[in-house]
Amino acid sequence: MTSRRRFLQHTSLFGASLLTAPLWSSRLFGAEADAWPVVETTYGKLRGMDVAGIKTFRGIHYGGDTGGAGRFMPPTAPARWTGVRDAFAYGPAAPQGPINPNDAYGQSVRWDQHVKTGVSEDCLVLNVWTPALNDGARRPVCFYIHGGGFNNGSGGIIFDGDPLARLGDVVVVTVNHRLGPIGYLDLGGATGDERFASASSAGMLDLVAALDWVRDNIATFGGDPGNVMIFGQSGGGAKVSTLQVMPAARGRFHKACMQSGSTIRLGDRDAAIERTERLLAELGIAKDNPAALQQVSWTAIIEAEANTRFGPVVDGEHIPRHPFDPDAPEISADVPILVGYTKEDAGLRNLRASELTEAGLRDWIYEAYPAKAAAILTAYRRVYPSATPFQVQSRIRTDANTRNRALTMVDRKAAQGRAPAYLYEMAWASPAFEGRFGATHGTDLGLVLGTARDPIAGNTPEARNLAHQVGSAIAAFARTGNPNCDAVPFWPAYTADSRATLVFDTESRVERDPTPTLRMLWE
Repeated sequence: MTSRRRFLQHTSLFGASLLTAPLWSSRLFGAEADAWPVVETTYGKLRGMDVAGIKTFRGIHYGGDTGGAGRFMPPTAPARWTGVRDAFAYGPAAPQGPINPNDAYGQSVRWDQHVKTGVSEDCLVLNVWTPALNDGARRPVCFYIHGGGFNNGSGGIIFDGDPLARLGDVVVVTVNHRLGPIGYLDLGGATGDERFASASSAGMLDLVAALDWVRDNIATFGGDPGNVMIFGQSGGGAKVSTLQVMPAARGRFHKACMQSGSTIRLGDRDAAIERTERLLAELGIAKDNPAALQQVSWTAIIEAEANTRFGPVVDGEHIPRHPFDPDAPEISADVPILVGYTKEDAGLRNLRASELTEAGLRDWIYEAYPAKAAAILTAYRRVYPSATPFQVQSRIRTDANTRNRALTMVDRKAAQGRAPAYLYEMAWASPAFEGRFGATHGTDLGLVLGTARDPIAGNTPEARNLAHQVGSAIAAFARTGNPNCDAVPFWPAYTADSRATLVFDTESRVERDPTPTLRMLWE
């Protein structure tokens, strides 16, 4: 009787499954559709993936191929497509040389991964992470621009927008654009050929085109095209600085954040023209035939010895003035800014100097700053009596450069009196390099994106706590233009009187004018 009963139960269940099969299949199909969402953009339909609630779309073309006749030209619109295009993989990085993966700092910030998606002149792609699609929520848009100066890097792999989108209920966009001589060769200035008048700004014009794509499409991804924050670290901060003076970018963004990349002045144009002339000569291109450079392989251009370091210059049209010199730009006067630097930012420039002695520190100061060496040595040893000689050297170089530019930027923005400026110092020491180098360049690289997973942050409990603090403040700033939130102490806007600075550390705090004697040494 037991066997017969089980047989009847099994056959009844089997029969029921046959009766309900169409319903079960439709439910499965619906679940599959939810896991692989499809959106329609101005150029065609895209299929992304739902990663535990965050809709992720990678490798979206916002511009056409920049190779051949498109090289050194302003970006063009991508070709439209029919059907549904998969947006699962990051797009290729812009032409550049690979960074040595054996480099200790490169490993810590994972620069060795930036070319693992390939390298191509068809590189005008972006990536989107969003909590929801087509829901009318009008979330803030966080538009991240990668570092690597103006010559290296990409917005893929290491810049995962998922944690920040998840933490702050924001839409995160990362972007690739032209770099180095492909993006910034001053071919028009060197040859006088008007066809190439935009060549020295091509990489920056790519970023404007990406912001245009955001304006036209981001509402579909749950974002607000009227509330876009541009932000970036190191070279990304330099690009954010530059966008603030570009007429073509006006109105495309509404907040700006610069991490260890505050740029007051761009490079000298005469020097850029000279570098361009050297590159032409090395490649055997006559100045009266600049179009011939469009036929040379990009690998030859990148490998040329004359390819030193190229970046945008003031060209009088696309970039009519320096970013924050002689003052804060009027064109972006109503854009709130958030500016940061790391305490030992310059330490990465000479990692081999970690065994510097006190005598070596003294000799270096007298060689580097002979006019005021005694005052510098005395002041820094008074403020930092227990710091290692290498840490003191790093702080001197940081204060004289990165920190000084950050202070100049917020001083000039505050003096303008139109929109607030906020300043932070990352003082938390990175656990990378056995913690020897303190808060070196890039310590806040992932923290701003709400993640501590990169090796330079170390994914420790302290790092994860800081990622929550920094990411929450960034999301709040993107939303309202004010970084205050429950995750950080009350953070006043910067003024010349208060010089309020949020110091991110194991115990984060706000300080008024940190180390004023050191600041005044470099003003």
